[in-house]
Parts: sequence; C-alpha cells; structure tokens
Amino acid sequence: MRLAGIAGAVLALAVSVIHVLDQGGLTAMKDPAYLGYGYWVLELAGLVCAVLLLTRSRSGWLLAIGVAAGPLLGIVVSRSVGLPDATDDIGNWTEPLGVLAMAVETALLLLAVAVLARVRARSAR
Repeated sequence: MRLAGIAGAVLALAVSVIHVLDQGGLTAMKDPAYLGYGYWVLELAGLVCAVLLLTRSRSGWLLAIGVAAGPLLGIVVSRSVGLPDATDDIGNWTEPLGVLAMAVETALLLLAVAVLARVRARSAR
C-alpha cells in the first residue's frame, strides 16, 4: 500500500501542476472567474491530497476521487456542451494538456477506487 500512496501522491500533484500550467501560472486567473477560482481550489486540493496519501490517510484516497473525478467531469462538459460563459473549448478533445490531464486524472481515479475497494474488502473479513 505504501507504493500506491506514493503513486497516488505523484498523480495528485500532477493534476495540480497540469492545471497551474493550463491557467498560465500560480497567480494567473482563468476566465470566467468561477473557473479560475475552481482551478485554485483544485490545485490546493491536489496538494493536500498528496500530503494525506503520503501520510497513509484513508481520507486522502477519498479526496483523490474528487481531485480526479471533478476535473474529468469538467473536461467532458467543457469539450461537449461547454461551461457557462466558457464555450471556447467545445470540440477541443485533442488539446495536448487536456489529453494529459484526462490520462492522469483517470489513472488517479482508478488507483483510488482500487485502493479503497481493497481496504473495504480487508475490513469485511
């Protein structure tokens, strides 16, 4: 489980870094503002998640699901129907940073679900 925690922490940090790069830096603000604030919350959540996973906290795995599933849902909505006041990404499925984000977030989501399923199976015995 220690290796899973390290892998999860790296993936959670990668989610944060990808979103910092996408918004143009730590102090940059995505437009519209709700999207920019969402990015900042996600970046902080990814950092907190990584710390929790390295300390072997079960709550870190629950947070990992949110850190992965939230932006995955955001990508799907922004690329399909668009977000309010942010329709410029509709159909932009091949943008390299978006593809990387989807891969990293999917890997983190699958890892978190697998670890939590294993923990639950162990406690059921």
